[in-house]
Amino acid sequence: MPALRGHNAALVLDLLRSAGEAGISRLELAERTGLTPQAVSKITARLRAEGLAAEAGRRASTGGKPRTVLRLVPEAGHAVGLHLDRDALTAVLVDLTGAVVAERRAPLAFAEGADAVVDAAAEAVRGLLGAGPRGMAPPGVGVALPGPLDHARGVLRRVTGFPGWDGFPLRDALAAKLGLPVAVDKDTNAAALGMALAGAADSFAYLHLGTGLGAGLVLGGSLHRGARTGAGEFGHQVLRLDGPPCACGDRGCVEALCLAAVAAGDLAEAARVLGTAAGNLVGLLDIDRVLLGGRTVLAAGDLFVRGVGAVVAERVRRGGGGAEVSVARAPGGERAVAEGAAQLILAPLFGRAATPFTVPHS
Repeated sequence: MPALRGHNAALVLDLLRSAGEAGISRLELAERTGLTPQAVSKITARLRAEGLAAEAGRRASTGGKPRTVLRLVPEAGHAVGLHLDRDALTAVLVDLTGAVVAERRAPLAFAEGADAVVDAAAEAVRGLLGAGPRGMAPPGVGVALPGPLDHARGVLRRVTGFPGWDGFPLRDALAAKLGLPVAVDKDTNAAALGMALAGAADSFAYLHLGTGLGAGLVLGGSLHRGARTGAGEFGHQVLRLDGPPCACGDRGCVEALCLAAVAAGDLAEAARVLGTAAGNLVGLLDIDRVLLGGRTVLAAGDLFVRGVGAVVAERVRRGGGGAEVSVARAPGGERAVAEGAAQLILAPLFGRAATPFTVPHS
């Protein structure tokens, strides 16, 4: 999108998006961005010429003629979000507001290897683009999948249980296959990014329990990936030194304990284990909120919220200070990771996050 060239344009676009259908005037844009009215007029003229902004009517002013208000045009651009789980694929096409306009789901098998997974991902993206609005702007593709991985280079490391993926350049491979910009991040990071942009809390942990267990961390309003994208490997903290072996090579990891309890049908025990690990995280990072997601949690949400909440509340009580840490189901349901993956593409366009892209050569 040629109009999305600078920081100032991103600020204006973000305010247009936040204003919704009601719109916002140029004077308000100048006041809230700190830009001059002339600079705002120049930016909004360019956004209108590109089809990204449009008039939303007029608003009475305190003096002089009524002000023209502008709004974002949601359908002026789109992005694809892909959630590649170990056994399933979820893909969404979203507009500039993040609203889902098309969706696809399909089985997936990480064990079949990188080439098969890339082919399946590319097929899903092409299907979405074919089902999307006619004449839409070419999107980018955000991909979220289990870690660990190198977010900056889009290269996978030893995905737990699938060591054959170690070193695979997923971002470059998918960009070459599709001819589109691609960004890659961990599933938990993508989901947490989407929730942070929606205003979930200033500091929170998103805990995802599905085929594996991980965390996305938002600290002080910013997604925390760590220097090597290693933050949030929550599932591999050891809770029991003589516990069952984990696919990561250690023993007694919270992931192994949780999944064993789930397999045995003892969801209350799974919630207790998850709550113990969540309590450790709360004690370490002093976060405000814990959000629970992933297919296992979604299948028994109330049980997990109660079970994890009780353990976390007791941990916080023992710590003193009178603070409360809420535990709740994460918003977004089964699409939370895929929608967050789309924000890997959209958020930078609105000046909200920096995401490394691969842009294929033409």
